[in-house]
Amino acid sequence: MLELGCGGAKNEPAAVQPAAREEAKPAAAVADDRPVIVAFGDSLTAGFGAEPGNSFPDYLQKDLDAAGLKWRVVNAGVSGDTTTDGVNRLSEVISNKPRIVIVEFGGNDGLRGLPIETTRANLEQMVTTLRKSGAAVVLAGMTLPPNYGPEYIRSFEKIYQDLAAKNKLTRIPFLLEGVATRRELMQRDGLHPTAQGNAIVAQTVLRYLKPLMK
Repeated sequence: MLELGCGGAKNEPAAVQPAAREEAKPAAAVADDRPVIVAFGDSLTAGFGAEPGNSFPDYLQKDLDAAGLKWRVVNAGVSGDTTTDGVNRLSEVISNKPRIVIVEFGGNDGLRGLPIETTRANLEQMVTTLRKSGAAVVLAGMTLPPNYGPEYIRSFEKIYQDLAAKNKLTRIPFLLEGVATRRELMQRDGLHPTAQGNAIVAQTVLRYLKPLMK
């Protein structure tokens, strides 16, 4: 006869313990040994106003993949950055060990009317520091809206021309070539491309990159 108590039946067999499960080991991360291109700039690089995944560096990666070119693009664009901010972020960019860096800065300096010599000195410091790290530099040229006056605009554009000539850099004469003058490719602010515009910018950039990728 079973004796019942608050502990239940005395003769109840002990519960069978499930076999210990072996912990699943996380899959080992696959090393990405593709050479790196860093797109280093301000809102034009960051893709301001476009949906995520629609910046020009995003399209550049897609174009490289489609062409079978095994390079990895890192987007180091920060909206609102001036050339001074760019200088302050150099170590972050160099930590990616880039083979090529696309330097796209100066637009915010110009729009704020900052001294031409400050912009020039900062861009030169970026170029010098990046080249010392072993990276090839592609300099993206910029311009300003007509209301800034012809003299200031000429001096501003000349920064890129002079730096490229002095340092024998690959220079994109104007990053928004074929985009800035087409309303349907620009956002309402007239300063930033739409997603479709960014796709065209990526194609422009790739034309200048290809000789450096061989």
